[in-house]
Amino acid sequence: MPIYEYRCEDCGHELEALQKMSDAPLTECPECGKPALKKQVSAAGFRLSGSGWYETDFKSGSKRNIAEKDSSSSKSDSKPAGGCAGGACGCAG
Repeated sequence: MPIYEYRCEDCGHELEALQKMSDAPLTECPECGKPALKKQVSAAGFRLSGSGWYETDFKSGSKRNIAEKDSSSSKSDSKPAGGCAGGACGCAG
């Protein structure tokens, strides 16, 4: 469930509320009791980090990313200008 931020336009009180997306917005300020709460726009509170869920959760056995396949056979001195790592993008590279 998302956390929404609210601010009272009357007294300036700010609060956060854990609500379902389908819940109606809060309107009554818990500080002054007036129906002056307004929902604020804020940034999302999560970040993606790590090696990626696709690496660890849905692959079985020895399956890994193409880029990690066999780094010893890649040609380090003849990489194309486009940044391809030894044909990993499907080119002749």
